[in-house]
Amino acid sequence: MGKHYRPPGKKKEGNAARYITRSQAVKHLQVNLPLFRKLCILKGVFPREPKKKVKGNHHTYYHLKDIAFLQHEPLLETFRETRVYDKKIKKAKAKKNEERAKRLETQKPNYKLDRLIRERYPKFIDALRDLDDCLTMVHLFAALPALEREKVEVKRVHSCRRLSHEWQAYISCTHKLRKVFVSVKGIYYQAEVQGQKITWLTPHALQQVLTDDIDFNVMLTYLEFNETLLAFVSCHLYHSINVKYPPILDPRLEALAADLYALSRWFAASTRAPLVDPQASSLSGSEQGQGQNKETSLEESELRLAQLQQQLPSNEPGALMHLVEDVAGEDEEDEDTKECKKLFRNMKFFLSREVPRESLLFVIPAFGGMVSWEGDGAPYDENDDDITHQIVDRPSQTRKILSRDYVQPQWIYDCVNARIILPIEGYLVGRVPPPHLSPFVDNDAQGYVPDYAETIKRLQAAAKNQLLPLPGVGREDLEDPQSLLAEGVIDRAEANEAAERKRQMMTLRKQYEDEIKIELQGASAEDMEVGEESLPDLQQVAEDTTNMSKVMMPRKKRGLLEAIMKGKQRKQDHVNLLKERKKKIEERQNSKYT
Repeated sequence: MGKHYRPPGKKKEGNAARYITRSQAVKHLQVNLPLFRKLCILKGVFPREPKKKVKGNHHTYYHLKDIAFLQHEPLLETFRETRVYDKKIKKAKAKKNEERAKRLETQKPNYKLDRLIRERYPKFIDALRDLDDCLTMVHLFAALPALEREKVEVKRVHSCRRLSHEWQAYISCTHKLRKVFVSVKGIYYQAEVQGQKITWLTPHALQQVLTDDIDFNVMLTYLEFNETLLAFVSCHLYHSINVKYPPILDPRLEALAADLYALSRWFAASTRAPLVDPQASSLSGSEQGQGQNKETSLEESELRLAQLQQQLPSNEPGALMHLVEDVAGEDEEDEDTKECKKLFRNMKFFLSREVPRESLLFVIPAFGGMVSWEGDGAPYDENDDDITHQIVDRPSQTRKILSRDYVQPQWIYDCVNARIILPIEGYLVGRVPPPHLSPFVDNDAQGYVPDYAETIKRLQAAAKNQLLPLPGVGREDLEDPQSLLAEGVIDRAEANEAAERKRQMMTLRKQYEDEIKIELQGASAEDMEVGEESLPDLQQVAEDTTNMSKVMMPRKKRGLLEAIMKGKQRKQDHVNLLKERKKKIEERQNSKYT
């Protein structure tokens, strides 16, 4: 019987009816390809991979329901009108009719993405789960230079810096930061907001070089949506702790910070009155204006408008760290927040000019410390007698004050990841610091635990009054009641009960060993030799059983098992390589000292 073909006029079935190629979708929507990409990014529509690709493997497929979803989008008509106005403006400029071009620019339709945010994230927790890439992109564009040829405007860069600092101010002042790791790519941060772990990457404060192989049109479309999403999330978080949003900042705060304390007092006074009803503080942008206090005087409104118009987006996060009050009660905070809040308590830090200022201004207050920097508008200067630590990243420090410690910036990050105050001997100025271990790596799962990780574990156990076995000492040595009594871990009554239980266990164990010896002595030497010869090789038996089970497996499961075994072997080879490198480094160091 020949292959069945669909008769003319019959309805399509299967993948041919459920999926559509990108060229067909563009033709169906009557838009060009860049506009189709922009619509898909804003609406969250992504390509699909059907099991059977009807048109071939070289096409990109979309679900037909997604295209119907885009077809009824109100933004589609707005984009068409915008395209018409762009053609009119281009035509007016070609005819050198500047007046008509300016008038058309003012009449050009605008659009907002507030409805799309509510549509894609019905609940606030959904927005938090999707915030990782959003924060990474906003922090990336906050560090990029403005380029007109790539349509990266100065206004867009300033907006990204403002949003990133507002987010950092909330995380720092509510003590939600959990992990920090400095890598070659940048600095990784992880915060925990309402039970959701949010991880993002910020680039180093260096001059960024943009290459020509980047499609900035697609990235700017993603950035447009991410800016709106981050603004809504920040607004909801600020209102959740009864703080007005957006915060009012002085344009000179980055350079001088002269009005920092006056703004903080004004901000504290404004947060005493309730802002909005908790039910009204949602992700809706149009509902924000309805919840504002209508009794605000005209002078305050004009002052607020003037300050907002003159905002300087390139302000430090330190300008915001005094504006958000920690209004959450002690009972509402979880254990991690309480622990992070007390890490750098009663410590005053001073940052030298060569250290990463923005990162440390974000991290140190997030863990309860006070920080200042080198500048005219700093909270306190370098000669303050209450400074306990000065962060220095230079080969030597000529002028030293005996009442403070001079440490490298890595000490801050390692203390944050370990959640304890580490000894500063390895982080002093001019010394090679210990390895900066990633808090995102599970050493036990990887099969290799670095030496410094073991040292940090012992310091953590000592800080929590826990006992860990020393190298070469087993766990059973710690279970000795007399040693635990001597260390003060248990009292004398508990030590006596533990000693009695241990004595009974030793008696039963000795009785069992004696019975085994009697049974072995009853057998003849010849029987023992014959038994030893007849005993099979256990390792060979295990290998034969494994090979037999592998032969009996289906092909799909056998391939999965081989992939798992290759992954384990690859991990073991990596561990062996690390151990070999460590051995060579130790031999090189020993030969250098000898």
